[in-house]
Amino acid sequence: MHTSTTPYKSSRIKVGLVGIGYAAKTRAKALHSDEIAAKAQLVAVCGHSLEKTTTFAQEFNCTAIATWQELVTLEDIDLVIISTINRDHGIIAKAALSQDKHVVVEYPLALDVGEAEEIIALAQTQKKLLHVEHIEVLGGVHQAIKQNLPHIGQIFYARYSTIKSQLPAPRKWSYNHQMFGFPLMAALSRVHRLVDLFGPVLTVNCHNRFWQTDREYYQGCICVAQLQFESGLLGNITYAKGETLWHTERRFEIHGENGGITINKETGVLLRAGDSMPMEIASRRGLFAKDTAMVLDHLIRNTPLYITPTESLYTLKVADAARRSAQTGLTMTIN
Repeated sequence: MHTSTTPYKSSRIKVGLVGIGYAAKTRAKALHSDEIAAKAQLVAVCGHSLEKTTTFAQEFNCTAIATWQELVTLEDIDLVIISTINRDHGIIAKAALSQDKHVVVEYPLALDVGEAEEIIALAQTQKKLLHVEHIEVLGGVHQAIKQNLPHIGQIFYARYSTIKSQLPAPRKWSYNHQMFGFPLMAALSRVHRLVDLFGPVLTVNCHNRFWQTDREYYQGCICVAQLQFESGLLGNITYAKGETLWHTERRFEIHGENGGITINKETGVLLRAGDSMPMEIASRRGLFAKDTAMVLDHLIRNTPLYITPTESLYTLKVADAARRSAQTGLTMTIN
């Protein structure tokens, strides 16, 4: 997406940050780490509340900006990192690229496939970096699975379940239909983990249910999708959260003709006939910092990134097929 000799070899990349929540704070801490601070400087931040943004800016020694519309126009910013509510990812990314900025955005790139395609095309036209973060594929669980897949033969079934019980459910953006989006598009990593491991998807069938607080917010949801991969593999994804769920689970099972893999939270086991072996899984800590460092190295030295916007777009299309299936009750074919 981005190729050229860069102006950053002798000066630090100036960064603007949209968002002041958990992901944004993790990005800000990464930018202030010894390794990354030599390559980049956090210049400005904006959030939903100017008072809270000011506090955030004081903590990270940068300027508080009232709106993202103002932030993306700042001349001394080279790179905009978008770590805010899902609904606004697309419009901010498009505005930043139009202002000749490089863009990093937490998944999803947008909640509309057509908008995501337009943003990717705009980045190509502007000759600017567009990077959609998918740190799940950098994590220890995913890497351990990839290393052990050859041991279990032809894979025919995978089940990935993430259930989060929250009593009571918080009244915040991640429980708002418009701000969060359709569950499997918003929580795109659940789909992308399977797509990255098992390849193209043939068909998608999906069902979901919400327990409503009011028209805008819900207190619980469950979304179950069945993916038929072109390889013949059958995958099941369950994403659920809220006060209607009574236990928390993060579990991944993979079944092959010569063995299986089970992951329970951060503990993995490789299963074969009459035998089971623990899997070594690296810590999840530091993944946002790793992603940030890779982006900066790409801009400075043109080193490769671990994912392309096109790959993230494909997963978004699969998730959107799940949304349409849940709405219509029909099985969707992926083109």
